Amino acid sequence: MLKTTYQYEQTAARLVVEGFPDLSAGHSSEAIGILSSWRLQLVGAPELEGTRDHLEALMTAVMPYARHRLSGVQRRFGQESGFVSIAPDQTNHRLELRSSREGVEPLQLKLDDAELADLVRCLDRLRLDSRVKLTWTFPAERPLKRQEIVDRVPLQKRLGPPLLAGVALACTIATAWLVPLPQETKETSQEPAPVDKPETQSDR
Repeated sequence: MLKTTYQYEQTAARLVVEGFPDLSAGHSSEAIGILSSWRLQLVGAPELEGTRDHLEALMTAVMPYARHRLSGVQRRFGQESGFVSIAPDQTNHRLELRSSREGVEPLQLKLDDAELADLVRCLDRLRLDSRVKLTWTFPAERPLKRQEIVDRVPLQKRLGPPLLAGVALACTIATAWLVPLPQETKETSQEPAPVDKPETQSDR
C-alpha cells in the first residue's frame, strides 16, 4: 500500500501530512483515512512533528484563538498540561508546544499576525480537504457568546456614556428647578374719568 502525502503551504508556514487510505471504510487510494505522520515548518522555527493527538491539539488551540482575535477578544486557549497552548503576547502571539516525552522542555514560538494567519490557513485547508477522511475530535466552530464580545470592551468605556448621560440629565433637571419660570402680569384696565363739557347758551 502506497503512502499518500499532501502539502499545504503559505508564505510563513508549510504543513505536510502523510497517511494511508482506510480500505475497510471504502476509501480510494488517494484518500488519507489513517494518519501516519505530519510535519509543520514555520519561518524561523525548528520543524515540528508529532502524532495525530498533537495535530488535533494544535488545531483545537489555534483555530478558536484566531477567531476570537478577529472579534477583538484576547484570551488564552489550550490547557496548561496539554500539548499546545496559545496566548496573546503584547502585539504578537505566543505559541507553546509541549512534548509527550519526559525531560523535553516546552518550545515557545512568537508569531506575528501574518505568521498566525498563514498557520491558520494551512490548518483550515487540511480540515476542509475532502481527500483527508479523518474525523477530528476538536469542537465544532460556534459563534462567540454575547458575554465574550461585551467583555472585550473595558469597563470604563462601557459605563462612560451611560454615566455621562445620567449626569447631563441630572444637571438639566437641577437647572430647571433653580431657574424660576416667568410669571404673567395682569394689567387692570381703568375707564377714563368723565370730562365736564362747558355749558353753551343753547343749554340754558
